[in-house]
Amino acid sequence: MILCVAEKPSVGRYIASVLGATTQHDGYLEGNGYWVSWTFGHLCALLDPNEYNEQWKSWNMSSLPMIPTRFGIKVTNDKGVQKQFNILRNLISQATEVINCGDAGQEGELIQRWVYQKAGCHVPVKRLWVSSLTEEAIREGFAQLKDQSQYQHLYEAGLMRAIGDWLLGMNASRAYTLRYAQGIGKNRQIYSIGRVQTPTLALIVKRQYDIEHFRPTTYYELKTTYRNTLFSAQLKAEEDESAIPTKEKGEQWLTSIRQQPLTITNVEKKKALEGPPRLFDLTSLQVECNKKFAFSADETLKLIQSLYEKRITTYPRVDTTFLSEDIYPKVPATLKGIADYFPQATPLLPLKADGGKTANSLRKSKKVFDNTKVTDHHAIIPTGQRPDNLTDNERKVFNLVALRFIAAFYPDCQVSNTTVLAEVKADPAIDDTQTVPFKVTGREIIAAGWRDVYQNDKLTNDEGETNETEETKTLPTFQKNESGEHTPSLQEKTTQPPKYYTEATLLRAMETAGKTVEDETLRDAMKENGIGRPSTRAAIIEKLFQRKYIVKERKSLKATTVGIELVNTILSPLLKSAELTGRWEKKLREIERGEYTAQLFLDELKAMTQEVVREVKTDKTGMVCPLCRQGHIIRGKTRYGCSRWREGCTYADQF
Repeated sequence: MILCVAEKPSVGRYIASVLGATTQHDGYLEGNGYWVSWTFGHLCALLDPNEYNEQWKSWNMSSLPMIPTRFGIKVTNDKGVQKQFNILRNLISQATEVINCGDAGQEGELIQRWVYQKAGCHVPVKRLWVSSLTEEAIREGFAQLKDQSQYQHLYEAGLMRAIGDWLLGMNASRAYTLRYAQGIGKNRQIYSIGRVQTPTLALIVKRQYDIEHFRPTTYYELKTTYRNTLFSAQLKAEEDESAIPTKEKGEQWLTSIRQQPLTITNVEKKKALEGPPRLFDLTSLQVECNKKFAFSADETLKLIQSLYEKRITTYPRVDTTFLSEDIYPKVPATLKGIADYFPQATPLLPLKADGGKTANSLRKSKKVFDNTKVTDHHAIIPTGQRPDNLTDNERKVFNLVALRFIAAFYPDCQVSNTTVLAEVKADPAIDDTQTVPFKVTGREIIAAGWRDVYQNDKLTNDEGETNETEETKTLPTFQKNESGEHTPSLQEKTTQPPKYYTEATLLRAMETAGKTVEDETLRDAMKENGIGRPSTRAAIIEKLFQRKYIVKERKSLKATTVGIELVNTILSPLLKSAELTGRWEKKLREIERGEYTAQLFLDELKAMTQEVVREVKTDKTGMVCPLCRQGHIIRGKTRYGCSRWREGCTYADQF
């Protein structure tokens, strides 16, 4: 018999129906030469510290760092899990072949491999790799099964991720808790430190610090209204060309032009094409759902995972916005499957997927179809199955995915971008040498193209705010050299602090290792250095909530006192730097591609762990002052000193 092991019962039952395995048993189905069973969650996990060394059971600084000679795994201590594992072990012992039908990603590969290892699997293992759970995709997948060895690098990357989280999490959490946390014994506060969790928290803490310590400054902008159009003065060569530093200077400009005519010096119109928005990867879908519906990242992940398991959308845990070339011929069938629900798809149905060979061709853009931008999975798209029996929230998420997919095959939006330059010569009686330049820009949509898919929807930025450059703003027709009266004004402005992170903007920050990147192409280039994986970022944010390191006020994420204290306590930049953690993430991706060895990465992990523990052990913070014997040692930016330095203890000179 051939044993198929799915990622969860619902997926296993559907695979069984496709294979014809219809006889129900406890924990598996049978039929047509197959057994189909499943895992659920993590059946196996790395051993706890005391299972390597009994002395590691108690939290003692002397036992750190804890670095096992060889890492081992165990079956999770849960009755339901152990029952299912025993069923799988029994089936594996009798099977002639095992087919890994687990989640087609790094974590899914790790979960399955650990089960096979613990169960003592010695028969050949094949891999089912599909991007959707439709019957067609599953049958195609079974026709193209690959040997497990082809996914060895994927497994090694998942294993190193798990070991890295264990090494740093176990050692750093114990070291910082023992050294710095308040309380004694069971009442001691626990400092939970994680490879991705802590730098994510540090991003929030730093943003909050910047906001709380922001000092606003006042500046002025000179504007003028001509023919019901507001022009802005261009007075500086720096980035912000409209800012005037002082009111006095602004009023001088205002007085000098008040009675003088405005003259149009140039009118430039440029036609441009705007392509449709990118298809969704998981992060961009979570960002969009947070903006539009205030869904948390975790809630969006659960909803899109449910749509995947209902065979309505493709595999969700992806970090690419592109499709592979082999999807193109299937597009007409997918569009036809959802056309009853989305009339926007109807105009596309007569078109053929022939790659531009006829005048009746379905659009095929390199911004959508690019094999070089797709590895294991493509962007999230509909499967073409009827989206029936969806919850209200599932419907909202599906609508976003479907409309992006439909828009990808509409024509570009044709626009006309207009820039109008003007000037006002200063009153000769006041200043006969100055001329004040003014500028206004606008745009006109000539042909809506893909925007027809969204009708009246306005595009927004990651903050959820309408981006004015995306709105239609038609200007009057101006002629060069025309001149006339205008109404100038001086507007007082105040610099604004940064905005608190929302889940949408935090996800973007995690994706780009804390750097603000609006351009999609640049953002794609930085994904390898992002912190966490698309599939894990929601869980990381949820952990920060659960551990009360952050709270949500409306949409804003704010660090709690405990979260701030934890970040401020951490010595090692490795533990709180998004950029350094991003470099580590990049190495894990290189392991997955076979470009970096797992052993070298493991050696680096061990060295990092030793350094983190060494820093804590050698830190003098909290010790009784060796000079006055009354104060305690506190840490400055680079050195140590006595907490009683204000009372005259000279040990403060060490700062």
